[in-house]
Amino acid sequence: MKRLLLLTFCCCLFIVSLAQSGKDTIPPREQRDTPGIKSGIKKDTTAKLLPDTVHVAALPDSTDSIKAQKAPVVQQKPADTDIPVASVMKGPAAMPEAKPTIQGFQKALSNHPYFNFYGQGVKITEQLKKQSNDESMFYFLCALLFYFGFIRIVFMKYLDNLKTLFLRVTMRQQQIRDQVLQSPLPSLMLNILFIISTGLFLSFVADYYNIVPGMNRWLLLFYCCLLLTAIYIGKFIMLKMLGWMFNIRTATDTYIFIVFLVNKMMGIYLLPALLFMAFAKGTFLTVLITLTYCFIAILFIYRFIIAYRPVRNEIKLSRFHFFIYLCAFEIAPLLLIYKVLLIFVERSY
Repeated sequence: MKRLLLLTFCCCLFIVSLAQSGKDTIPPREQRDTPGIKSGIKKDTTAKLLPDTVHVAALPDSTDSIKAQKAPVVQQKPADTDIPVASVMKGPAAMPEAKPTIQGFQKALSNHPYFNFYGQGVKITEQLKKQSNDESMFYFLCALLFYFGFIRIVFMKYLDNLKTLFLRVTMRQQQIRDQVLQSPLPSLMLNILFIISTGLFLSFVADYYNIVPGMNRWLLLFYCCLLLTAIYIGKFIMLKMLGWMFNIRTATDTYIFIVFLVNKMMGIYLLPALLFMAFAKGTFLTVLITLTYCFIAILFIYRFIIAYRPVRNEIKLSRFHFFIYLCAFEIAPLLLIYKVLLIFVERSY
């Protein structure tokens, strides 16, 4: 019994040893299916078949080896040849590129849809840019309008009474006249407005007729305002002296009141014309100056008409004597001052 068990154990050992030795000698299935690759060797032994082909080396993994066998063949230029790549390639890219020429460039310019390179030239005349003071004049006129607006808001009743006296020829509204005379501050402010407005108009006229060429606009405005101030202060003093000497103070005071009444309204009515005259040019400026002349002449004639009746009621005065007074004390001084200024300007320039 012991011998039988020992024999059986020996047979089992023999069979196990044979099985182990057979496992080591038989290669795996993956290695048997891949030709040219030995187990345990990782070196690539693939032969180079053609000079223009590249073979992918097989990897130990079975899936990588299958992908390597199915990969497309990539053609490359041989390293030892001097054949250009363009001769090897086929298709439209192998065509030689067209070189740019002057004729092609000229044709592209002539067919340009936005620029007329070969069209007829246009002659443009250059003009010298002249510096203007329109911006400063604009702000000055705005300040003048604000000045009048302030007077209109603060002294509204005074302006209404002034308009009532101006539009009525007779001076029987003694109560309204007394109210106007008792307001010296708005009267002074409107007289200043008249001096500035009329002086600005005279400066525009002098610039239009080129009486003082090259003079600064603001300096010319200052001279015109100074001239008007001297004229009306001198007229006021002269009329006061005549009323005191001939004992006709009531008549002279009435005439002075009418003169400054018309002057105040003239300063107000000139504002719209000045706004256009400051920026008008050419024919429009000529027409505007002519219309302003007519308007001022109408105001002077209206002043003489409304002044004749109250003065005649105070003193015995005929129309002829009144006309002589106008020529001697209204028109002649203005002509004399204009002549003196013209001579002064001619000597200065």
